[in-house]
Amino acid sequence: MEAYSADATVRAVRDHVSTELEGEQVILQLETGTYYGVDGIGPFVWERLQEPITIDELCRSVVVEYDVDRRRVETDLEALLVDLEKARLIERTDG
Repeated sequence: MEAYSADATVRAVRDHVSTELEGEQVILQLETGTYYGVDGIGPFVWERLQEPITIDELCRSVVVEYDVDRRRVETDLEALLVDLEKARLIERTDG
């Protein structure tokens, strides 16, 4: 799986349902029947992934919302996006 460039655009796949439960976002990938859960900044990121968004825009929104270091966000976000893509919950629409 290739790394994400700052100008790459990603979004949640359409074949899912999700809900927030006690601070965790629980997501069901309908095609595979697999459940996936995210917590921490995950629910915030998942909300933004409902529409196409560039990696740069996503990073900036996390930095502003949580007042955290950009480099740390880039590292953590890369790991989360790789996991979400492996689970077939997001897709790259560009870049």
